[in-house]
Formats: sequence, C-alpha cells, structure tokens
Amino acid sequence: MNKYKCIRVLNVVDTQRNFTKIAPLLSAMHKSDQFYPLLAYVGQHYDEISSVFFDDLKIKKPDILLGCTGGSHAEYTAKIMLAFEPILLKNSIDLIVVEGDVNATLACSLVASKLHVPIAHIEAGLRSFDHKMPKEINRILTDKISDYLFTTCEDAKQNLLKEGFSSDKIFFVGNLMIDTLYNIWPKTTSAPPIHTKSCCPNKYGLITLHYPLNIDIPNNFHAILKALDTIQKELPLIWPIHPNVRNAMKIQGIEQWIQSMKNLTFLDPLSYIDNLSLMKNAHVVITDSGSIQEETTALGVPCLTVRQNTEHSVTITQGTNQLVGIDTDGILKGFYNISKTPFQPTPPSLWDGQTAPRIVKILKEHCFPIIPHKEPKVLL
Repeated sequence: MNKYKCIRVLNVVDTQRNFTKIAPLLSAMHKSDQFYPLLAYVGQHYDEISSVFFDDLKIKKPDILLGCTGGSHAEYTAKIMLAFEPILLKNSIDLIVVEGDVNATLACSLVASKLHVPIAHIEAGLRSFDHKMPKEINRILTDKISDYLFTTCEDAKQNLLKEGFSSDKIFFVGNLMIDTLYNIWPKTTSAPPIHTKSCCPNKYGLITLHYPLNIDIPNNFHAILKALDTIQKELPLIWPIHPNVRNAMKIQGIEQWIQSMKNLTFLDPLSYIDNLSLMKNAHVVITDSGSIQEETTALGVPCLTVRQNTEHSVTITQGTNQLVGIDTDGILKGFYNISKTPFQPTPPSLWDGQTAPRIVKILKEHCFPIIPHKEPKVLL
C-alpha cells in the first residue's frame, strides 16, 4: 500500500443507479496519490447486479457488504444504521461519501455524524418541495448533517443558500452521472440493442416507470396506461419492466388489457449500456426516474416525466424534460407537444464529464489541505 494514500474515503452505495454516480469518483480517487478509496454496498449480494453495473462500469468488488434488505422505511433505515456503525467503529475512516437521496444515504450519514466522521453529500441541494416524498426528507436531513455539499446545478446551490447553509460548505461541481455517460458513450450501439422491425432509431418510445405512487395506486396506474395505449397506436413503445411492476399488473387484473396493446413491447431489465443505447435512439422517453431526466437532458432526447414535481428542475429549464403529471390528458398533451415545439436544450453548466476530477481537487485543497502521513488503519 502506498504510504501517501492516507486519506481514507468510504463511498457508500445502495441502489443500482448510484453505481453510475460513484464509478467516476472511485476512478479519480484511485488515480490520485493521496486517497485510499473504499466501497461499501448496502445490499446483500452484489453478484445479482454485477454483470449489469459492476462489469459495465468497471467497478471493483465492494470492500464491504452490509447485507441489508427491505422492510418499511423505518425498518430499512434502522437495519443499515445497525450494520454501518460497527464499520466506522472498527476502522479509521477520514470521510464518508454518500450519494443522492435513498434511505442508505441518510442512514449512513446519521451514523457518521454521531461518530464525528466527516460527510460529503453528492447531489446536495436538490429539492422537489414535496415533503410527502420520503426521498425529499432524506435529501433535506442529509444536507443538514453533511460537512461538504457537492451540487449538480446552480438551482441546487441557491436552494442551500436560501435554507441558510454557509457558502463555504457548498461546491458546485457538476453531475457525476454525466461523467459516466460520457465514459460509456463509445460502448453504446448506433442502433437499438433489440431486434424488432418497429424498433428503428427515433421511431419508438422508451418507458421506464417504477414509482409506487404511479404503479401501486390503481387509479394512477390506469390513467398512465390509458395514455400509453393511445401513444402506442401512433408510436411503438418499448418497456424494460421490473418484476415488481409486472406483479402490480397481475394484482390489479390488467394483464389482458396491456396484452391488447400490440405496439407495446416488454423487455427484461437491461444492462446500463443497453439501456443507454435504447435511450439515445428513442423518439421520446416516458419516465418517473430522476436519473433518466438528467440523462435525456445530456443526450438531447425528449423526456416526459410522469410525476407532479421534480427535484431536477434544471432538466426542464435547460433540458428536454416536460413535467406532465400522472393524468391521461397531461401525458398525451406532453407527447403531442414534442412535434409542435422542437426542443433546443442548453447543456447545464459543468455537465461536461469532468465532475469527478473537480471533486477530488476540492477534497485535496479544501477538505484535506494537510494530508495525514500515516499508514491507513483499515481493518474491515
């Protein structure tokens, strides 16, 4: 071990999407002569997603598996805290890095804060202003106890300043996920990665839906599907579908209706590279995912966000994103608006593929100006 790599950074990841955010930062830290980066995965088995994310993104195997699985928000958060506390107690960690707004982000931050381990929050300051969303609570509380706040856009910085945060804690660095998108771009195909006659570039729509509010409430799900039924008669639709969504369709007794949609093609969940290939070749993406709102903005692909609000407002003001709600008429209006009003997106500032090096530079110069020249005590 290089004796100068003495800044021990524990990067915590939970959801698959957060791997796309941490990958470039891990790479930049490994290239540095000062950082000793570690990766903690909150789930039980990384093998089940290794071919989809670890292999595609060239991420090393996690140093730590916390082995936590679901339950209610309270149960899952408590499980993570109980599993994470011994890691920090037994190991000398100089900084933890948490991503986004999932339960693990808040849980690990709470543990670190009480043990006086500094916290860096990636994607700080994003706000939907909807306190009924668990992720909004996670975002707000994580920001409150973090020592370093790295933001993806100017809007996020302004949100933090309005909430009374010191500007000394806020660092506008850009979007790590766009670093990954640019890194992976050469590996994507110039045509959709599935073989159907109707799936030609710019001649199909891509669907990604997973929010419980949209899927588990029958009235909402039916309103969305009614819009999709109309759209698929004019444009073939492709839907890489999660098993939980299939199960919701079965429970709600709507499988026969969906099967009658002749231009709607279901796929099993795809690798990151294949999903990106589908996205960049789509005429429109219909989603409730925050990450995909950002990726479509970077790709210049029209996006219809099936939600009442979004924490990624920059994708609307500068990107290709329309917030269309969860009612049939709103979704259809957004769809027809694509051809009536061509999008002219302006890439958000610092979404240039260089966010990870900026974060590492800031950590060196502002967070650790004095390097602890000692052998890292990492037991794990």
